[in-house]
Amino acid sequence: QGDLVESGGGLVPSGGSLRLSCAASGSSITIYGMGWYRQAPGKERELVASINWNGVTKYLDSVKDRFTISRDFAKNTVYLQMNSLKPEDTAVYYCNADMVLGLLPRYEYWGQGAQVTVSS
Repeated sequence: QGDLVESGGGLVPSGGSLRLSCAASGSSITIYGMGWYRQAPGKERELVASINWNGVTKYLDSVKDRFTISRDFAKNTVYLQMNSLKPEDTAVYYCNADMVLGLLPRYEYWGQGAQVTVSS
């Protein structure tokens, strides 16, 4: 059984920075892509940033030039560096991984969520 473990959420003032990490664990992992979604109270979950195994990245327009997604192949880990944070970035951030674990079929896995709160 695979697992995604997130870390790095917290409370920061407006203009501050945070880095989220998400590590995939399991046997014989093949990762096709990883990403970060967020969900604010009363809103739908939205894609914030993603990176595929070729390194192609995509960003939500409102976070471009402020957030950077990156990955570490050896650690099966994806990071989200968030700079110049704004109160509207406040949400629960979820890690997502499109991957194959051992003999299991390709599937999208989700992390447990990390609360990011930006105070004004």
